[in-house]
Amino acid sequence: MGNREKTEGFEQFEVWQFAIDLAVDIYKLTGPFPKSEIYSLTNQMRRASSSVSANIAEGYGRHGYKEKLQFYKIANGSLLETKSFCYLANRLGYISQKQLDDIIVSFISLQKLINALIKSIRVNNEA
Repeated sequence: MGNREKTEGFEQFEVWQFAIDLAVDIYKLTGPFPKSEIYSLTNQMRRASSSVSANIAEGYGRHGYKEKLQFYKIANGSLLETKSFCYLANRLGYISQKQLDDIIVSFISLQKLINALIKSIRVNNEA
């Protein structure tokens, strides 16, 4: 490749990086869940959390602002779905209150980033 500059992509997108970090945290959090949950709550939490970063990446690659907006909204929905599953996991006794409190901080930070992204897309494309 020589001295070519690295192409800017979704990997440099702060919101995507936070989303990947959250998915990794969810995978670690669900590791100790009962084996009976592997095809239910564990799988749902992992799929929803990984969907956040995937939709951010897909939205980043779209050219039309309406398409971008749609994928970022889906990412936000997946984030809220994952958050709801965390509350359920806590109520079922799979994660402690401290674990829930810690991960909620990540949800709040990421939701702020996604909401700011959605707002910036709207503001930059209203004319």
